[in-house]
Amino acid sequence: MNHFVKTHGLGNEYIVLDKDNISFELDEQAIKRICNVNFGIGSDGILLKVHSDKADVGLRIYNPDGSEAEKSGNGLRIFSKYVYDYGIMQQSDFSIETQGGLVYAHVKEARSGRAYLVSVDMGRAIFASSLVPTKIQAEVVDDYVLQVDDREYLVSCVSVGNPHCVILKDDLDIEEIKKYGPLIESHPLFPNRINVQFVKVLSRQEVEVLIWERGAGFTLASGSSSCAVASILKRKNLVDACLRVKMLGGQLEVEVDESWNIKMTGGVRQICEGVLSNELIDDLQTA
Repeated sequence: MNHFVKTHGLGNEYIVLDKDNISFELDEQAIKRICNVNFGIGSDGILLKVHSDKADVGLRIYNPDGSEAEKSGNGLRIFSKYVYDYGIMQQSDFSIETQGGLVYAHVKEARSGRAYLVSVDMGRAIFASSLVPTKIQAEVVDDYVLQVDDREYLVSCVSVGNPHCVILKDDLDIEEIKKYGPLIESHPLFPNRINVQFVKVLSRQEVEVLIWERGAGFTLASGSSSCAVASILKRKNLVDACLRVKMLGGQLEVEVDESWNIKMTGGVRQICEGVLSNELIDDLQTA
């Protein structure tokens, strides 16, 4: 009971829990406490295994601020490793139901019986502004001039199951995205908030990305952000269908086909596993 696994995908770390194997309600208060590096385990979020009538297994994804995410690329690869490593899925191909729709995972490489390299079909990129969603009055948001404090940014938006705002840059500055990322995330034109990517195109096969993640903040890597970047840049004809996305935590391979279906491939590594202590459980219920 209350078993957890902590795993990272390119430095983007998640705690995985099974709803049938926890003795407490995973509410906003509990999520914040568990993800806190001082009073909990410390994490970029929580992945909760749940029952699904539509797929082989169900997944709920929670940000460290207690909010729920529709989809997470790194989270899906981490969750795929969990269900494969612990025998929940015996086969290397399986489906996962998320709040952002069904996705299909493939354990591309296993080492000593444990998933090492995972591919995930992330679904289709959606460019319709009303479905991202955004309040910007355009059918598709492409190079829209967004005023943010004392800056103007040319933004392009896409949904890959969750909302993203892609900004092309000649140079990438960590301090800049840390300052303006949260302002863009919570801009009134984005009713559900939005993930933010600053992107530098290196070639038609390679880009560099900095990421501000909705509900999590500055992040070393993000799978869904990589998919969003690849989709926007392919639509602009700046990159090829197969793209290497380089982030501070590492790199992912992303493929976007002619129908805008996206496949993402990258490594995942377990950090630790254990049992949440009774004292922590008490704190979750009394904090």
